[in-house]
Amino acid sequence: MTSRADAGAPAEPAAPPRWERAGDLFTAWRDGDARAMDDLVRLMTPTLWHIVRAYGLDAALAEDVVQTAWLTLVRQEARIAEPRAVSGWLTTCARREAWRVGRDRRQTDPTEHEYLEPKLPTQESAEASAARADQTQRLWAAVAQLNERCQRLLRIVAFDDRPDYARIAREMAMPVGSIGPTRQRCLDKLRVLLGAVEGGSGHGA
Repeated sequence: MTSRADAGAPAEPAAPPRWERAGDLFTAWRDGDARAMDDLVRLMTPTLWHIVRAYGLDAALAEDVVQTAWLTLVRQEARIAEPRAVSGWLTTCARREAWRVGRDRRQTDPTEHEYLEPKLPTQESAEASAARADQTQRLWAAVAQLNERCQRLLRIVAFDDRPDYARIAREMAMPVGSIGPTRQRCLDKLRVLLGAVEGGSGHGA
């Protein structure tokens, strides 16, 4: 019985292509499923990370560029007429931003190059990279202990100096006026959790 059903079924595809899954998640997010954005971030971030690192950016700059790509998507989602194009749109956005950041970082006046080079910050050492990676790991371990609402809110607004509260209110189904105070409470909880993760000797507030 099972084998006959299997034979008659259209042979379940191993897994839809990444661009197709990304398009489905993007559509779900547009339709009001805020959780779909979390899944889209998890799906596409490793790809964006590798693309950005290929431009020779260090881990910190690469992280900034990837975050910028996601913020740009949230702000400019109306420009994406075909949801299945979101994967290509994100990778193009990440490439352009990585190229711009890399160019700005390397661009110095050739006549002043020898004078400026010793004064520029040196590339991050292996120890500093390891410390930064450890910090990032602790941060996300603490974020994972927050309730789902806080996690989603921080994922959307934590790195945005001027978040679009009207849009976030629609996504989170909460009043615009409560976003700021809720964000602050979530950040306060995060600080407490980070203090506990790092040894518990920090101030609580």
